[in-house]
Amino acid sequence: MTHIAVIGAGQAGSSLAVKLRALGFDGRISLIGEEPAPPYQRPPLSKKYMAGEMELERLFLRPTAFYGEQGIDLVTNTRVAKINPDTCALTMDSGETIAADKIALTTGASPIRLPAALGGGLEAVYTMRSLADADAMAHEFQMGRRVLIVGGGYVGLEAAAVAAQRGLHVTLVEMAPRILARVASEETANWIRDMHASHGVDIRESCALQGLSQGTGGLDAILSDGTELSVDFVICGIGVRPATDLAEAAGLTIDNGIATDAFGCTSAPGIFAAGDCCSFPWQNGRIRLESVPNAIDQAEAVAANMLGIETPYTAKPWFWSDQYDVKLQIAGLSTGYDRVVIRPGDKPQSSSHWYYRAGRLLAIDAMNDPRAYMTGKRLIEAGQSPDPSIVADTALPLKSLLLVKPNAA
Repeated sequence: MTHIAVIGAGQAGSSLAVKLRALGFDGRISLIGEEPAPPYQRPPLSKKYMAGEMELERLFLRPTAFYGEQGIDLVTNTRVAKINPDTCALTMDSGETIAADKIALTTGASPIRLPAALGGGLEAVYTMRSLADADAMAHEFQMGRRVLIVGGGYVGLEAAAVAAQRGLHVTLVEMAPRILARVASEETANWIRDMHASHGVDIRESCALQGLSQGTGGLDAILSDGTELSVDFVICGIGVRPATDLAEAAGLTIDNGIATDAFGCTSAPGIFAAGDCCSFPWQNGRIRLESVPNAIDQAEAVAANMLGIETPYTAKPWFWSDQYDVKLQIAGLSTGYDRVVIRPGDKPQSSSHWYYRAGRLLAIDAMNDPRAYMTGKRLIEAGQSPDPSIVADTALPLKSLLLVKPNAA
């Protein structure tokens, strides 16, 4: 094996390429990305970078020179138009064909854009996924301006926090009955909603955007609750889709992303996938995780498997979100929970919410409570479930949760 081509120069692609070298692969590595910038962090785009608290160079995962020093051929601003699943050859947009022995697809995910019928094609309507997206809207964040944010997930809420802190008038609409409906409990949603309300953000739930039009002083928005708003710009944060176009065109199996086995292999021999673009086996089912930790850990596992080490990847889901002066840390997946236990933190504006199903601890949301987060994460990864009544008892120190006899469930 002399050439591994990594398609997608984001967090997963960069991690995979670097890990190949660390594991001793001495052949050619091509890391190919569509964006002009070298691999960079995405989470700060809707947080510190948008707020003007992080310079561009600090976004980059590594200095550009690093890739050359490691013998990694970093190719930016270049699109792969086609892959041949039988030969692992790549056809570029330019028409050039490049031979490879193995391919890793780390193409990530693409933002769902506001439909043109609703005004998605108008100027001053933005998505928040790439560096180009963040740069395009940077001039809009001026005190006193009015922004409409569509979507009450973490990206929308993070953008709302930055805008409110910079003195903008913020309206956020969520068509579901509440914010964070797909990813968090009502208890966590209530906590986050109250925090935003205290900063003047107008959150409207069960409220959809029905249309945008160009007005005399900006954009005119019509909402499903009958409200008509005049705003200066709109940020659309209604989710992402796994970037599977290349894989689909090559005939690879798609199942909520590019379907892989536990080793990262796709349905085509010699082609692997990692990160936001793919789904993989997890707890008697399949899962696709959109998170930096998963992108790194899965990519490194896939790098090993591409070299024949054959170690199955076991995900340990964890996530975070920064809003105002609150750090929300999440461990585990709360899908299917039937009970939420609230444990107040020992500081103002701190709390943790513990998710259970049939007595088994599934996940934890910790707001400004890193000790609760680390305790919950350790318990979840160890398969231990302290009795909910013990978790709720703040008279017991957090470290005692690691010592008690776990719930038999």
